[in-house]
Amino acid sequence: MAKNSDNPADPFKKALAEATKVMAHDSELTVSYTVDPSGVSGDAMRLPQISRRMGVDEVLLARGTADALALHRRYHDAGTHARYAPQGDMAREIYEAMEVARCEAMGARDMPGTAGNIDAKIGHEAARKGYAEVTDASDVPLSAAAGYYVRHLATGRDLPEGARNVMELWRGHLDSQAGGALGDIDAALADQTEFARLARRVITDLGYGDQIGDDPDEFDDDAQDDAEEGAEDEQDTDSTGDDESGEDDPDASPEQSQDQTDEAQQAQVSADEMADQEMGEETELPEGDAPMEPPPAPAPSEADPNYTVYNSTFDEEIRAEDLADPVELERLRAYLDQQLDPLKGAVSRLANKLQRRLQAQQNRSWEFDREEGILDAGRLARVVANPTTPLSFKVEKDMEFRDTVVTLLLDNSGSMRGRPISIAAICADVLARTLERCSVKVEILGFTTRAWKGGLAREAWLNAGREQQPGRLNDLRHIIYKGADAPWRRTRENLGLMMKEGLLKENIDGEALEWAHRRLQGRPEARKILMVISDGAPVDDSTLSVNPANFLEKHLRDVIAMVERKKAVELLAIGIGHDVTRYYDRAVTITDVEQLAGAMTEQLASLFDSDPRARARVMGIRRAS
Repeated sequence: MAKNSDNPADPFKKALAEATKVMAHDSELTVSYTVDPSGVSGDAMRLPQISRRMGVDEVLLARGTADALALHRRYHDAGTHARYAPQGDMAREIYEAMEVARCEAMGARDMPGTAGNIDAKIGHEAARKGYAEVTDASDVPLSAAAGYYVRHLATGRDLPEGARNVMELWRGHLDSQAGGALGDIDAALADQTEFARLARRVITDLGYGDQIGDDPDEFDDDAQDDAEEGAEDEQDTDSTGDDESGEDDPDASPEQSQDQTDEAQQAQVSADEMADQEMGEETELPEGDAPMEPPPAPAPSEADPNYTVYNSTFDEEIRAEDLADPVELERLRAYLDQQLDPLKGAVSRLANKLQRRLQAQQNRSWEFDREEGILDAGRLARVVANPTTPLSFKVEKDMEFRDTVVTLLLDNSGSMRGRPISIAAICADVLARTLERCSVKVEILGFTTRAWKGGLAREAWLNAGREQQPGRLNDLRHIIYKGADAPWRRTRENLGLMMKEGLLKENIDGEALEWAHRRLQGRPEARKILMVISDGAPVDDSTLSVNPANFLEKHLRDVIAMVERKKAVELLAIGIGHDVTRYYDRAVTITDVEQLAGAMTEQLASLFDSDPRARARVMGIRRAS
């Protein structure tokens, strides 16, 4: 006999899970409660964790999240959504927000009880993002306001405080630019195709028509015209061949007609097979034509086609602010600042020295004794002393560090727990602040996994029969602490997330490095620098236990080789407590933050020196004879 659970929240969790399946019209749905961000992956739904004390707020949040995700699964068709989805980022964000609002509004109409639950979810998210305190529309995304406004228009309900504030900040703009299209929401709400067309009109009216892309309905019209023309041609062909086919022969018996039909079909099959064989043997597709079969799916890794991933469905790329609420981030940042406090002097010296080093690279430099350019006033004395001496000109050199972006990629693995992760966070803090003072854009990324010793991917592998050498078995978590275009003052608290208990798990460096490299390649800046802050080799127990021992390390080396071969991105590294020069050619090692003020200051600054000879002088590297 099964033992009853002693957790008072379990009956509620079970009831909520069953109700969610019914609401979603999906009896195969698996519902779990976790501290990870809520969402749906395949047939698995993640809801917020509910503690034993079952606080009112956490119960309302769980119910609201469950209702919202279930309604989206019930009323949303992924094919229709993808068909009309815009291409540009801003347009797509507005489109996504409007579709989520449509599904929630449909639920409020058909099942009024869901409206209050979803209000609780919206209110919680708005409070977490601090929307109630915002006073300027530019400080909140237009997409969020559009989603809130659609829900308000479709349901007639008042929004929670923070969401209402965001809607009101943008409402004048939405009404003036897209009021006509938004007035048709009621008629289009129940039809996802019509609503998608309406959303595209709204996006165009808001000034993002250039991000819409091609109209899929135009392709339908063209295809229909082609089909009608083909039908007419076929009809004409049939009418000219009636006499030859004998189908209308009144003397032919039904059995004869059937035999003739079978023979004709067999002859056609034979002819088709022969044509296929001849085409395969003698002809080739003209250059530029579409292949006969769809192209294979891209390999998990550009650097190594043999690198395999068992299941990437559960991987996630997530912003730091979505892994903790603002209050927790503020508390964690204060904790990080406490560790920074005794080192303020060392950190300030590093920042000042690094800033002077970078600004020196941006200062003007000149080429002298040129035949044309700007007159060199410093050498006019020679002309006065000897009038036969030609005039001397100078030309300004291009600045080495102009138009630069730097990505800091931080190892967020469990082996970094304690002092190492504090050093990594402090290094990122110092570098980001200093580089921003020098007008260099900085992106801060982190990488870890969602679980210890394998996550949902490993569970799927176990359930499928334990395939031999399945490849990477854990679920990736790639964190965006600061985007390159985001100002430091708005994202500085995000670094405190690294102090959060339970965040740091395993590290799969190769895929993280490839991810950061892809992001950098899409940037418009002329010079791109990628700095990895890590404590050594990649480790993931679940992957290494069923694959070759060097599986992850080999992939990391292959990715590094690819980055250096392409030469589009400069690769640097800081080793925290471990020497990483066995992987990275340009690297320094730091064992304590206090070293930042000593010899490491100069070495760290030299990493940004593009002259290999100057870099070698500072870092003590001897040129090979």
